[in-house]
Amino acid sequence: MAAVLGAVGLSGWILGIDVLRRVPGTDAVMSANTAMALLALGVSLFLVAHGWVTPWAIAVARAAAALAALIGGLTLVEYATGTGLGIDQLLFKDDTARLAAEVPGRMAPNTAAALVVGGVAALCASTSRLPAWTSQVPGLAVLVLGMLRLYGFAYAVPELERFGAYKGMALYTGLALVLLGIAAFLARPDLGPAALLMNAGATGVLGRRLFVTVLVVPPLLGWLVLAGEDAGLFGTRLGIALLVGGHVTVFTAVVFATLAVGRRIEVAHARAEWQVRQNELLQAFMDHTPAVMFIKDLEGRFLAVNTTFEESLGVSRERILGRRDRDVLPPDLTHQARVADLTMLARGAPVQREELLALPGGSRDFLTSLFPLNTPSGKPYAVCGVVTDITERVAAEREVGRANRRFLALLESAPDALLITDGRGVVVMANAQVRRLFGHAPADLLGTGVVDLVPAPRRRRHSALLRAYLRQAAPKPIVLDRGLYGMHSGGGEFPVEVSVSSLQAEEETLVFLTVRDITERRQAEAERAERYEEHRRIANTLQHSLMGEPPRVPHLPSAHRYLASVQDPGVGGDWFDIVPLDQDRTGIVVGDVMGRGLEAAAVMGQLRAASHALARAGIPPSRLMTGLDAFVNDLADQLVTCVYLVTDRSAHEVTLCSAGHLPVIVRPPDGPARQLKAPVGVPLGVNDSCGGGVPFRQTTQPLRPGSTLALYTDGLVERPGTDIEAQIDLLAQTLDVALKGAPADPQSLDQAADRLIRTLIPDISVHDDDVTLLLVGLPECEGKGSRSARAHTGVNGDVERK
Repeated sequence: MAAVLGAVGLSGWILGIDVLRRVPGTDAVMSANTAMALLALGVSLFLVAHGWVTPWAIAVARAAAALAALIGGLTLVEYATGTGLGIDQLLFKDDTARLAAEVPGRMAPNTAAALVVGGVAALCASTSRLPAWTSQVPGLAVLVLGMLRLYGFAYAVPELERFGAYKGMALYTGLALVLLGIAAFLARPDLGPAALLMNAGATGVLGRRLFVTVLVVPPLLGWLVLAGEDAGLFGTRLGIALLVGGHVTVFTAVVFATLAVGRRIEVAHARAEWQVRQNELLQAFMDHTPAVMFIKDLEGRFLAVNTTFEESLGVSRERILGRRDRDVLPPDLTHQARVADLTMLARGAPVQREELLALPGGSRDFLTSLFPLNTPSGKPYAVCGVVTDITERVAAEREVGRANRRFLALLESAPDALLITDGRGVVVMANAQVRRLFGHAPADLLGTGVVDLVPAPRRRRHSALLRAYLRQAAPKPIVLDRGLYGMHSGGGEFPVEVSVSSLQAEEETLVFLTVRDITERRQAEAERAERYEEHRRIANTLQHSLMGEPPRVPHLPSAHRYLASVQDPGVGGDWFDIVPLDQDRTGIVVGDVMGRGLEAAAVMGQLRAASHALARAGIPPSRLMTGLDAFVNDLADQLVTCVYLVTDRSAHEVTLCSAGHLPVIVRPPDGPARQLKAPVGVPLGVNDSCGGGVPFRQTTQPLRPGSTLALYTDGLVERPGTDIEAQIDLLAQTLDVALKGAPADPQSLDQAADRLIRTLIPDISVHDDDVTLLLVGLPECEGKGSRSARAHTGVNGDVERK
């Protein structure tokens, strides 16, 4: 609205319409600079108050605020120095000046001061890291300056329109400043002083009522008094008395209204505190009651439960309150409880009965008391229940006659042979399963030693185990299945599993022995072990079949090692290959499929075949990696590291490309071994299959004849608790020592490979990752004569002419 007023004033200057620049009947005119500043401030606060935090919105808001502050500040400088800066009629020529003392086009000094303060308020409001009061306090100052102009107009007091003898503020400007002050104060309503006024609580309601009263009542009373004086109804002294009396009356009414609201809040707060205290006392009473207690509404929702209720169901209180019976209780108990509640409500009187309830922990006997909770009018609004566990009392009455039958039934229903002995190992009870297991009737075993059921050569050991168990202070149940045997009545022995537990009866110790024939289990374990070994041999054969045997290149001696992980059946995702490309160039590839087992081996086989085919096509390493990357992207959830290099013995150089693989180690003929510098791309399968991603780059490095290359996978250098960089350095040092003074021939490379494995993998039997190591030697150059002849021989065998 303030921006609209500024735009209207600016339109008055553009169109030459005087009514748009000043209120009819007044002298002060809204200058063009004032209209421009009001428009800028309105736009700035509009952007800030609507929460537009985009960079362009903040920049526009700050620029507009700075423009308004600059216009006001320059005008104040003109007033302070008595000089003109040429800004007063910069936009339009002013012909509205009525007094000779007025400077054409210059705004009033109080207007200039309000614009500076308003600009500061808008700038602070647009900076979120500043406290809210930095914009709200200047906003209130702008509001006061605008209200003074409105009061001067309402009370016909020209002194409120201006500072001293200077030019006065236009009425349109005063109204716009009031709006801008309110906007600046409420730009951040949830922070600072504005939060006290705008919050939804009681303080906010009181604050808003008082604020409106302060803004409306005093000006209205003052206007009425002045109107009475102007009409001659009373004099100045009586007018002042009436004004004071009116203020006292109004503010007394406001005080009593505020006290009434505060009293209602205090009463509501005290009532809430009393109710909370009563609820706490009731909950404490319920929690200290050993019986199960609950309160439900008429629809079966739990309103309150005690600790015993939680423990009975094994469910926390938070998961019970607010839920219906069917959401908390077991299905059978839900229907039973709901029927009981409805029956009690239909009778309208308390009900008490004994019942057997099925709980998650088992069925229990309860004495249940149900009674309604009624409103003052007598209408029920909730159901209260007190459930007392009387299981022990009922069980004591029932158990005398059933204890022996239940125990015997339990004994006979056991699937295994069950023997009960005293502390000396004499059988006092046995179930029917001993006949099937040992070939003896249960009655025949009573009074005999339990060791009589053990083969004679093994009885001493079995007796010692039983005595050692009983000597423990608090023997716990144990299961033994190693080296224990039973004996059939026919004399045959068989392996058994024995579960042993003890019970301290009144004056004696009873030992429970559960015996199970595990002959079939032992046979199955032996067959499983044999099948595992067979599967491991098959997997090992499959691994070597998938990996293949690299060809022996006469001019490129090599040695390789592959170790399968002990955690997998001899298969993994590592592979390597040597691919002869032509007479001088040879491709070498080493890769590692992430993961283990048959799936990784299957992917490895596909990638080895693909890489071999692409290498035979003669494409450069970077394109080969791009092709393999596309191939891996077609496989689901696969990640592969790989390095491919091409050695050229005629050019004495190597070209390589790496896809996230470990660095290649090169050892020149005179040492020392070092890492072959090369750009490392992302692993295969990372780039998007639709294109884009990180391209694979290759590099070409010189390679002296007699050098040795070492390619490997992470299983060789990666160890828990060690630095992989240190392991790679150890690999380079070991290679340097192993080949020092030795030619790059197959025998030397083979010995170096063994030494590397021993150094980096001290214990192969516990290694948990597959390992691939490939050493490739580049022999010394051939004689100069043969090289020269081969270099200058043409297609038909003729010597080229230089």
